[in-house]
Amino acid sequence: MTDQISTIGASVVQHGKYNDRVYLMKLARQDSPAIIDAINRLATQQGYSKIFAKLPAPASEPFLADGYRIEATIPRFFQEDAACLLGKYFNEQRMTESNPELVHGVLQTALRQPLAATRPLPDGLVCRMADQHDADAMAELYRLIFASYPFPITDPDYLRACMCNTVFFGIWADQKLVALSSAEIDQETSSVEMTDFATLEAYRGHGLARYLLQQMEQEMVQRGIVTWYTIARACSYGMNNTFAKSGYGYAGTLTNNTQISGGLESMNVWYKHRPGEPAEDGTAAHD
Repeated sequence: MTDQISTIGASVVQHGKYNDRVYLMKLARQDSPAIIDAINRLATQQGYSKIFAKLPAPASEPFLADGYRIEATIPRFFQEDAACLLGKYFNEQRMTESNPELVHGVLQTALRQPLAATRPLPDGLVCRMADQHDADAMAELYRLIFASYPFPITDPDYLRACMCNTVFFGIWADQKLVALSSAEIDQETSSVEMTDFATLEAYRGHGLARYLLQQMEQEMVQRGIVTWYTIARACSYGMNNTFAKSGYGYAGTLTNNTQISGGLESMNVWYKHRPGEPAEDGTAAHD
């Protein structure tokens, strides 16, 4: 079971019982502010407990006036404008973090991580870009790792369809796929979400996620993609440390946002701009 993607006006939304939310994925500016009433009505009619929206900062004012709150901000996501990730809650339980001490501990640990070089692959492992022929093995790996996920990544046909705008990198031991990740590209905003990391338990502890991230970053440099970001599980020390060690900045936490591994989880947002792009202080960003 997954949530459906549809349009309201010219804007793209995902909604359903799986994530128990409406997600305004892409706002068409001509649809605002009327779309606020439309998605409020959708959430109320379906009994969803959250609306999650990603939109340019200048478009956020009518949403904030309607009771949304800013949960994360990615600078210069829309060229000069930041992306605001907003949340509106329809009950107290959805708005309240269920594991506050763990989420706080994970974040504080990540924020203390120094930049660190990526380790080379252990002997016998090979990394390459995945292709259509790998989809069955990719789906099986995701099936082994995730009890649930916000998108149908355990469906080989879905993964093949994603490859039109998503680059997958995998690590193989002989002919066995042991680790995987994806870079979902949005050409319109020149941004990419680094996501869908999965490593078989027997191969953890070797820095494979950081190696995959490095490979994806190198590919994004070649493609000229400017803004790199991730939405990582707020209870995962490993993934948050991976991005912090790789020079990503913390952008905020999305409370009880995503259905993953059997339950709703809060998510931390991390971002980085392509090396050579202006940083927030006006200097050049560096790796």
